[in-house]
Amino acid sequence: MTGPKLLLSVLAEAIGARLQGTDAEVSGIAGVDEAGPGQVTFLSNPKYTRQARETKASAIIAKQPISGAGCAFLLTPDPYLAFALAVERFHPTVRLAAGVSAQASVHPTAVLGKEVHVGPFAVVAEGAVVGDRVTLYPGTYVGKGAVVGDDSVLHPRVTLYEGVRVGKRALLHAGCVIGSDGFGFAPTPQGYRKIPQVGTVEIGDDVEIGANTTIDRAALGVTRVGPGTKLDNLIQVAHNVEIGRDTVIAAQVGISGSARIGDRVMIGGQSGLAGHIEVGDGVMLGAKTGVAASLSAKESRAWSGVPAMPHRTWLKMATLLPRLPELFRRVARLEGGKPAEGEE
Repeated sequence: MTGPKLLLSVLAEAIGARLQGTDAEVSGIAGVDEAGPGQVTFLSNPKYTRQARETKASAIIAKQPISGAGCAFLLTPDPYLAFALAVERFHPTVRLAAGVSAQASVHPTAVLGKEVHVGPFAVVAEGAVVGDRVTLYPGTYVGKGAVVGDDSVLHPRVTLYEGVRVGKRALLHAGCVIGSDGFGFAPTPQGYRKIPQVGTVEIGDDVEIGANTTIDRAALGVTRVGPGTKLDNLIQVAHNVEIGRDTVIAAQVGISGSARIGDRVMIGGQSGLAGHIEVGDGVMLGAKTGVAASLSAKESRAWSGVPAMPHRTWLKMATLLPRLPELFRRVARLEGGKPAEGEE
C-alpha cells in the first residue's frame, strides 16, 4: 500500500508511538513478509517474530524492539491499534462528491440532507429521510419511511425495507438486507400460514454490517443492534433479536428469534444461538459454538463446543475425545467382556 510520504517521526506522533532508530521518509504500509524499503509494517502476534527480524521494511510498529531486526521501530503498547491509525494516515477516506445521479430515483416526499451522494440506480422511496453527508452507492434501496443517519455509507445493493432506522456513521457493506420479514408461520391443517411481520429494525450509531448479512424486522416491536457493534459478512439476525453495544460477531453466525445479546460480547464464526436465550455482557463464544441456553460471564467468560460449555471444559473434552475408543476397550477388558460391536 502506498500513500502520501511521511517522516517516521511525524507518523509516530500521529499514531501515538515512540520512534526508536533513524528517522526516514516512508510512503506506505504492508504486511511483515511483503514490506520493503520506504514502507512500515507491524508486529502484534509474537509468532511472526522471525519474519519481523527478516523484514526489509523501514520501520516496524511493535510493543518493544525486536532483536536482530535491521530497521527502526515505532513502539506502542497497542501495535494493532497503531497499525489501524497508520493505514488511515496513508489511505484517508475519500468521500464521493455530493449530488444525485440522473439515473437515481428520489421520491418527491423524501428528504435528503446536506452534501448527500446518491449514485446511479439508487432508490429513495416515499417519506424516507437521508441525513447529511450520507453516501448511497449505485443500486441501494432506502424504503418507504426509512431513516439513514448522518455520515453513513451504504454500499451497492444495500436494501433498507420500509420504516427501518439506521444511525449515524453506520457502514453497510454490499448486499446486506435490513428489515426483511422475520421467519414466522402458524401451522394449520391446510399448511403454514404466514404471520405478518409488522415491527421494525433499529441500527445504532457507529455500527458496521458486513456484506450479505441479513437483519429481520420484528414481528411486533423492534429488532435492535446497539451502538458501536460490528457484524461480519453472511450473518443472520432473526426477528426481535436485541444486540447490545460494542459487540463483535464473526461470519456465518445465526441468531434465532428473540435472543438477547449483551454488551461487549464476542461471537466466533459459524456459531448458532437458539431463540429466546440471553448471552450476558462480556461473554466470548468460540467458533462453531452451539448455544441452546442462556450464558453468563459469571459462570465462565469464554464458552465453546456443542452444546456450549466453559472453554476449559471443552478443551479437556476435545483432548479426551480421540482417546474414547481405547478407553472403551480397556474398560471392556477390565470387566472381562468383549468390546461392543464397532468399538474394536
